[in-house]
Amino acid sequence: MAFTGPVEDRLAIRELLEAYADAVTRCDPEAWGATWAEDSLWSLPDYPEIGTTSGRSAIVAMWVGAMQHYPGIMFQAWPGSIEVDGDRAAMVSYSSEVYDQGGATKRDRGRYDDQCVKIDGRWLFSHRVFTNIHRQG
Repeated sequence: MAFTGPVEDRLAIRELLEAYADAVTRCDPEAWGATWAEDSLWSLPDYPEIGTTSGRSAIVAMWVGAMQHYPGIMFQAWPGSIEVDGDRAAMVSYSSEVYDQGGATKRDRGRYDDQCVKIDGRWLFSHRVFTNIHRQG
């Protein structure tokens, strides 16, 4: 089953994903960083120049530098599955990005394989792995 576990946890995880997408679109590092657990890991294997980054502060610092290359970004995300098991959850999510780069409009679509953790009653990303599905432009 693609969506399992308590509905209130699944809703909170959806809202975590929506807060992440909103923070990307607004280019807000504080709000974006607040979606990550302190000891989190972010891996972008399709971008070997970035690779894997560990720890919230390092992840946010890497993201702030990277976002300079994506002016005018519009980022959308939605879950394909959420499986909650106590204070841990696995989620597959998809994203669609539109941004300007070098005078051209670019579009990227991808998949995240996510692990989330509930800390002090709040869901956060603990591990995200991004894979490109389609790039245009």
